[in-house]
Amino acid sequence: MTQQRTLQHVDPLREPGHLDARHRDVRGWVLLVATVLMPGSVQTLFRARRSRIPLVITLVTWLLIVVALAAVLIRRQIAFTLATNPFILTGVLLVVVVAGVSWILCLLDTVRRVRLHTLSPRARTRFLAAALVTMLVVTGGTAYGTVMINSQRELMTNLFAGGLGERPVDGRYNILLLGSDAGKGRQGIRPDSITLVSVDAKTGGAVMIGLPRNMQNVPFDEDSPLREVYPDGFTCGDECLLNAVYQQGEEHADAYPDDVTPGVEAMKEAVGGVTGLEVQYHAMIDLKGFEDLIDAMGGITVVAGKRVPISSGVDPNTGQHGPVKGWIEEGEQHLDGYHALWFARSREFSSDYERMVRQRCVQDAMVRQLDPSTLLLRFQDIAQAAPEVVTTDIPQIQVDRFVDLALKTRSAGTSSLNLTPPEVNPTHPDFAQVHELVASSIAESEESAEAASTSAVPGTGASGEVSVWAAPQPGAGPADVSAAGATDEADAGGAEDGDASAICNVP
Repeated sequence: MTQQRTLQHVDPLREPGHLDARHRDVRGWVLLVATVLMPGSVQTLFRARRSRIPLVITLVTWLLIVVALAAVLIRRQIAFTLATNPFILTGVLLVVVVAGVSWILCLLDTVRRVRLHTLSPRARTRFLAAALVTMLVVTGGTAYGTVMINSQRELMTNLFAGGLGERPVDGRYNILLLGSDAGKGRQGIRPDSITLVSVDAKTGGAVMIGLPRNMQNVPFDEDSPLREVYPDGFTCGDECLLNAVYQQGEEHADAYPDDVTPGVEAMKEAVGGVTGLEVQYHAMIDLKGFEDLIDAMGGITVVAGKRVPISSGVDPNTGQHGPVKGWIEEGEQHLDGYHALWFARSREFSSDYERMVRQRCVQDAMVRQLDPSTLLLRFQDIAQAAPEVVTTDIPQIQVDRFVDLALKTRSAGTSSLNLTPPEVNPTHPDFAQVHELVASSIAESEESAEAASTSAVPGTGASGEVSVWAAPQPGAGPADVSAAGATDEADAGGAEDGDASAICNVP
């Protein structure tokens, strides 16, 4: 009687010896599946020491996931905050590590509690294979997730600045994009490609304003320290070009705060004076880093409308390219970083206009071909290359905002304004007229963005497409400060925008 009562209180899940062979096999699979779906549940069932800790970790992890998903569904920008805020990424990293380690320990403990010797030979083999695969998946997933999250956290920390963000001015963010030609054999930084991107803070409608590197007599905005040095503008003839302002800032570094880059601030002040807009942020692309970034992406594919020469390098004394030593042929080409850089910067046998179109084409290819699969497979390389490619003063706290704006821009559209002949004479610019052109372009962009938002047709806007026409032009070539104006001025007006597809396009 006593023995029968004892047997009635035996838990078959905890004591497999009282089950037949078939039920012992079923028991093993049930425990394994329970641990896979809810780590810690088996340990709680067996009332192991501190058995509730793994289950609590699992429940808290699931709760955080559900809360995050609900928040993202309510407001899209929260997803970008989770993916870009270094402090949040640190917390996510901690959760992944703790949850992953707990899951692995629970799997090991479950295999122990199954008591493999109680399983039938056939079930034992299958069970071990399934447990091993599960262990590898969980371990590999935890390791991969940890590395990816940590890389993202380091990217956000290393690439973006600290501090608080700037508010939009007149409802717009104005970001200066510079292409730096600093490199071997060159003294100082000369940002030959200069673009101001003005983005509507609500709609995302953007105007990309391209400024010629050889623009003269540029004024500085009212708060600029260089305005006291050059009250009538940067006027000293052919030597005083817009792309030489950077070095002026460096030479007057004492006039700027310690927490800024004087050359960058000087460029922001000069571009602000030219366009009449207040520039809040900048991003600068370096030539060598640009090459590394494209290599990290696995290259880009473009369609060249004509052969593009590769010269033998730059003479450090004259700043001129040497003899042609190779060609990028006409037609569809897959370019590595070296050839993409030459495709963007080559000057021989072409005008400045053609070079600008090729630069636009390279940038467009980078944007289009950096798809999710490429980003996933090459994220480590891209994350390592990016801080070497781009420097910026955009703060970490506002990255999510700008990512959200970038997606809005896809719907609102991007228009381009190039301050080049025949509208603007770079040698003797009429800055009052330039201000009017900028204001008019912004007004048209805002009207187009509003129309696009009401029609809800993605991808349309002022230009009918997401244009990168005036984006920073990496590799604008070496600065030939002494040879200013006449040739570049004539070249800049040598073709119309409608001819761009004959020069280069992206397949």
